[in-house]
Amino acid sequence: MADTIARRRNRRMELRTTDEERELIDRAVAASGTDLTDFVVTHVSDAARRVLADRHVFELDDDALAAWEELNDRPARELPGVAALFRRPSPFSE
Repeated sequence: MADTIARRRNRRMELRTTDEERELIDRAVAASGTDLTDFVVTHVSDAARRVLADRHVFELDDDALAAWEELNDRPARELPGVAALFRRPSPFSE
């Protein structure tokens, strides 16, 4: 299966590391029993999913969902400072 995945990869990615970073990565690759490409792609993809997760998927358990719904059901509060801010002219308009 790894050969099938490797053959489908057709985009090259280059990066620079320090000697220490490369040695660390090489040790981790050896310990994982995979090759550098599979190691880097797997771990960078996992990191990318974690970074993007809160922008795409929201999962709450029942208690957290109930608390969220309770907050959202509350009436909006008057915030005089925010209202004053919105009344000010934009510094970006002419």
